[in-house]
Amino acid sequence: MSNFPFLSVLTVAPLVGALVVAFLPRHRPELAKQVAFVWSLLVLVLSVVMWVSFNAGGDRFQFRESYSWIPNWGVSFTFAADGIALVMLMLIAVLVPLVILASWHDAESSKRSVPVYFALLLVLECTMIGVFAAADVFLFYVFFEVMLVPMYFLIGSYGGHQRQYAAVKFFLYSLVGGLFMLAAVIGLWVVGGKTFDWQALSQVDISTGTERWLFLGFFLAFAIKAPFFPFHTWLPDAGGAAPAGAAALLVGVLDKVGTFGILRYCLPLFPEASKWFAPWALALGVIGIVYAALLAVGQNDLKRLVSYTSIAHFGFIGVGIFAFTTQAGTGAVLYMLNHGLATGLLFLVVGMLISRRGSALISDFGGAGKLVPVLAGVLFFAGLASLALPGTAPFISEFLVLIGTFTVNKPVAIIATLGIILAAAYVLWMVQRTTQGTLNPTLTEVDGMRRDLNLREKVVVAPLIALIVLLGFFPKPVTDVINPAVQATMDDIGRTDPAPSVGTVQEARR
Repeated sequence: MSNFPFLSVLTVAPLVGALVVAFLPRHRPELAKQVAFVWSLLVLVLSVVMWVSFNAGGDRFQFRESYSWIPNWGVSFTFAADGIALVMLMLIAVLVPLVILASWHDAESSKRSVPVYFALLLVLECTMIGVFAAADVFLFYVFFEVMLVPMYFLIGSYGGHQRQYAAVKFFLYSLVGGLFMLAAVIGLWVVGGKTFDWQALSQVDISTGTERWLFLGFFLAFAIKAPFFPFHTWLPDAGGAAPAGAAALLVGVLDKVGTFGILRYCLPLFPEASKWFAPWALALGVIGIVYAALLAVGQNDLKRLVSYTSIAHFGFIGVGIFAFTTQAGTGAVLYMLNHGLATGLLFLVVGMLISRRGSALISDFGGAGKLVPVLAGVLFFAGLASLALPGTAPFISEFLVLIGTFTVNKPVAIIATLGIILAAAYVLWMVQRTTQGTLNPTLTEVDGMRRDLNLREKVVVAPLIALIVLLGFFPKPVTDVINPAVQATMDDIGRTDPAPSVGTVQEARR
C-alpha cells in the first residue's frame, strides 16, 4: 500500500462527501446526517491504513505525491507526511465522526439547513487534512486561507449568542495573519529560486536579515492562528459562539495549524532566525500560560472558560517548541494530539450540558450531577484530563515539555509550572459550580436536565475517554512516530540535547 495516493485521496474524499450531502433534499435531514457520518468513517478507515503503512524508521517524509499545478510559478500539488503531520491527520480522522455524532441535532436547533451544516463539517475536514498534508508552501497557504471559510459559516450561521461578531472577528484576525504569511511566501519564492517545494527551500541559504523578516511573516500568521498571547482575543469569542462540535474542531485541530506551521516551516526554513527569536517566543508562551489561566478562573461562560484553558495549553506547546530539545519538542507535538483529544472531549461534554440547560452560564447550573450523574462524571474526567492529571494523556505531554525545558531554561520551566496549579483551580472550580454542591432548584424545572447520556452520546465520549487513558499509560506507539520527525527538526536548526552533567552520569551508573 506504500504506493497508494493516501494523502490526495484523504484530502479529496471529504470534499466529495460534502458535495453529496449538500445536494441531499432538505426535507430529509436524517439522511444527510447518516451519509456525512458514514463518509467520515471511510476517511477514518483509510487514515488507519495509512498509519499502519507508515514506517517510523524510514524516510522522514513518506506518501509523497506531486502533481503539476502552475508550472510557471513553480507551484504543484505536492503532498507528504512526516510523523508530526501523520499524528495530526489521525486526530482529524478520529474527531470528525465523533463531532458529527455529537452535532446530530445542532443544525435543527438553529433553524437552518441540516445538509449544509454537515456538508460544511466535511469541507472543513478536507481543508484540515490538506493543510497538514501539503509539502508545497503555496499549497499550504491556500489551504490555510480556505480553511477559514467553512468555519466562518459554521460560527456565523449555526452559532449562538453574538455569532456574527465572533465569526467576523475570527475571520479578520486569521485573514490579517494570512496577509503576513502571503508576503513572506512571496519573499521566500524570490530568494528560494522561484520554487515553493518545501524540500528545495529547506536547502536554500538565506541572508540573516532576510531570514528574520521571512520568519516574522510566517510566525505572526501562526501565532494568531494558534493563538499565542497577545494574539488570542478572537478565540474566546469564536469558541463561545460556535456550536460545540465546531468549537471542538476549532480548538482541537484548527488552532494546531499554528504550532504545526512553526515546526514545519519556521524552524527548518529559517533556523538562525528561529534561534534569534526563541527568547521572545518563550516569553510569549510563559505569559500566555499564566495570563490565560487567570482569566479562565474568572469566567462564567462554560465555552469561554474552555477556550481560555486552551490558550494556556498553547503556551505550553510554544514553550516546548522553542526550548529546542527533543524531549520538549516531542512533548509539544504529543501535547498537540492530547490537547485535541482532551479539549475536544471537554467541549463536546460542555455542549451536551448546555443543550440540556439552554444556557452556557455556570451560575445557571449547580448540583447538576444529582440529575445527570453519568454526564457529570464524564465532565469531571474531561476536566481532570485538561489539567493533566497523572494517568491521562496530557500529563505525559506536559511532563515532557517541562523536563525538556528545564534542562536548558530553568526559569521558564519553573514559571510554566505555575500553570499546572492554576489549571487545577479553574477546572475544579468549574466542576464544583456546575455539577457538585447544592442542587439549583431551577434545574428541576428544565426537562432536558432529567436526561442523562443517551446511547449516541455515550458512543461519542467513549472512544475519547479510552484514547486519553490508553495514551496516558502507553504513549509509545505515538512517540515512536513523533520522535524521528522531531529529531530531524532539531537537526535542521542545528540544536542537540544538552549532555548530562558528570554528577548525573555517575548517579545513573549507581
